[in-house]
Amino acid sequence: MTFCLSGFRSFSKLWKNNPYLGLVPGYSPHSLFLVDSYGIWNRQRWFSLKTVSPQNTKALNLLKAKTRYHRKGDEGSNKQVSSDSPHLFAAGAARKRAEMNPQSKEPVSSPVRDTIQLPTRPLNSEEWDKLKEDFKGKGNFENWISSQITYSRSSIDVAKSLLAWVAAKNNGIVSYDLLVKYLYLCVFHKQKSEIIDVYEIMKVRYKILEPAGYSLLIRGLIHTDRWREALLLLEDFEKVMIPSKRNYDDCIQGALLHQDVNTAWNLYQKLLGHDLIPMLETLEAFFDFGKDIKDHQYANKLLDILLYLRNNQLYPGESFAHSIKAWFESVPGEQWKGQFTTIRKSGRCSGCGKTMESIYLSPEEYEFLKENIMRNVIDGGDQYKKTTPEPNHSLPTFRKECFALTFHGMIGLDCYPSIDVRPCTSVIVHLGKNTLQLTV
Repeated sequence: MTFCLSGFRSFSKLWKNNPYLGLVPGYSPHSLFLVDSYGIWNRQRWFSLKTVSPQNTKALNLLKAKTRYHRKGDEGSNKQVSSDSPHLFAAGAARKRAEMNPQSKEPVSSPVRDTIQLPTRPLNSEEWDKLKEDFKGKGNFENWISSQITYSRSSIDVAKSLLAWVAAKNNGIVSYDLLVKYLYLCVFHKQKSEIIDVYEIMKVRYKILEPAGYSLLIRGLIHTDRWREALLLLEDFEKVMIPSKRNYDDCIQGALLHQDVNTAWNLYQKLLGHDLIPMLETLEAFFDFGKDIKDHQYANKLLDILLYLRNNQLYPGESFAHSIKAWFESVPGEQWKGQFTTIRKSGRCSGCGKTMESIYLSPEEYEFLKENIMRNVIDGGDQYKKTTPEPNHSLPTFRKECFALTFHGMIGLDCYPSIDVRPCTSVIVHLGKNTLQLTV
């Protein structure tokens, strides 16, 4: 199915020539088509946005994305082998064996867990002591039981009684691992007051946290009145390493939840600055927030998101597609109307009648990309990372010469003192004197 949008006025920003788009000679139909499933033509659900804008050239970054997609497709096709191949490690052999011998999908229970029943209510000290006596595992009981409680997502009261029992035995001290697992349950059950309590404890006891601790605190604090402290945690996290896109997503959604649009956009730009691909939930949150907002600048930023999706071949799911549809239909002063339709095998939309933009490179696009790589990378100054100028200067001479013989493993012979390498060395010297091109 396809979602087709048409309106009496078009957003020219989506279709006009841009410095980074007008790179290929010629024009092509320039509609924005967003795929619901994974960008594969034989999928059934597609999403498209259609305007009455003139045609436009394609972007160089779109060419790179297409090349990457095309290369993956070629690699996948090369991995296909005959179904009659008896080789144990042939491609697809493991999957075929799994289909022929289906295994039970029921999880295998741990022997220790079979002997100990996880509590379903808070326990007192005597009950926890009795449970520890029944524990027959090799590891630490406190760590094991806390992991099981976290895995089963038990109630907060059960986990709190465990922490109280551990604190009573250790002069009020609870280990970092137990606090993180308890924090996970608090975030999962959305216990705001408990999240803040754990945050206060960690802030006093630890100057720096590991990534899981930062991530859980950020996700928990964004739903509280102290959500701005999650931004401070993100800044502390950035001093140690680059946060994940999930961390930025949590902060962006927290900013939008508390109506701080500027902070949300700043975080989005910082995410892109780290070369991270934003989560679709993040982009969907921007569209959900923009409904019925009469802000031309905000609308332009949403159109930039649509261009980002197109140029990087990111395809929204059904929920995101509905958000985009709802935003277009809610734009003040515009008359957009969306509907879900189907896409024919030829790539033509049944709703608007336009042909979808192909994900494959045309011969002209391939030649253009090839010339750029040869000019800028092979013969030019663009060098790959982790290289020095010296080998790059000698590369043109090295690749133009033809080698008659190649000797491999000469350095490794030094590892075996019992092997006499002098005969091999004499042969190499003799061949070198005869002006043969050798590489050792």
